[in-house]
Amino acid sequence: MRTSEYRRVGFTLVELLVVIAIIGVLIALLLPAVQQAREAARRMQCTNHLKQIGLALHNHHDTFNRFPPGGAQDQPPFGTATPVNTTWGSSWFVYILPFVEENAIYDKWEFQGSSGVFNSNNNDVVKGLEMDKYRCPSSPLPGFSRSNSGNSASVNYVGISGAADGIIPGYTESRITHNARGGIHSAGGLLFANSQTKFSNMTDGSTNTLAVSEHGNWLTDTSNNKQDWRASQPWSWTIGCKSSDSPPDMTYNGDNRPFNVTTIRYAINRTTGWTDDENNTGVGNDGGANIPLNSTHPGGVNALLGDGSVRFIAETIQLETLGRLATRDDGQVIGEY
Repeated sequence: MRTSEYRRVGFTLVELLVVIAIIGVLIALLLPAVQQAREAARRMQCTNHLKQIGLALHNHHDTFNRFPPGGAQDQPPFGTATPVNTTWGSSWFVYILPFVEENAIYDKWEFQGSSGVFNSNNNDVVKGLEMDKYRCPSSPLPGFSRSNSGNSASVNYVGISGAADGIIPGYTESRITHNARGGIHSAGGLLFANSQTKFSNMTDGSTNTLAVSEHGNWLTDTSNNKQDWRASQPWSWTIGCKSSDSPPDMTYNGDNRPFNVTTIRYAINRTTGWTDDENNTGVGNDGGANIPLNSTHPGGVNALLGDGSVRFIAETIQLETLGRLATRDDGQVIGEY
């Protein structure tokens, strides 16, 4: 007698669906881990960028016996414009170029007037350059400025000029300019308009003084629209200031906006509910002096300190502690943060 044996080949529909479901669950479990690993790598790269900027600031100090100005107007010793009747000079980003291996840009730069944004030679030098070393890889913001023909890069790092008065209990910050445009600009920090600060000016200690942090995320206005408002917009990383003075004596043309620096006035990652109001809140489209520190790193921002170290500062830090960090000589104990 012959017997026949039935042999099943392949999967049933139910088995196939079960396998697909298992694969879906595994992907759902693994995807956050992959995203976290990628963000950790981007955050590490951002940290390395800030460390290189810190090294550049120190090398600048070694060379000139001072840190670069937060921004200048091309007047001596920052440029050669005489008499001082020019417009927007260069930012601190420009002055550290030789120390971040960008001599090719710096050697072609003209500091004879309007160097930071309205100099045709300088605009041609940086046209189309992305300046990745001044950008955080986690930032979703556009790489180029909205103005100046959109050919110059807009970057994610920002110099810390100080803190607004009233932030630190028991301390009065008198080095303040209440700008005709742009909000509140303080000279209590390390990088401010026409600054010539030194290590010796950080009497609170270089480990307790903020130098540079981040503007890396969208701000959201009261209509729930995303806005690219940061210290380097809308004119780019090169623009400095229009006054030849520092707070509280900035007077030039009533336009005291300081670009590429910020004065601490608000909490970290306060990114929602803003209006375009540079005059009052200091937050807006064109030269807001008080745009909050922000990033897409979960929970806070990377920050460079005066000693060259980089720390991650949580968005839960008390505003008064942030203000103390932003002020180089308030004489108060900072404590843990």
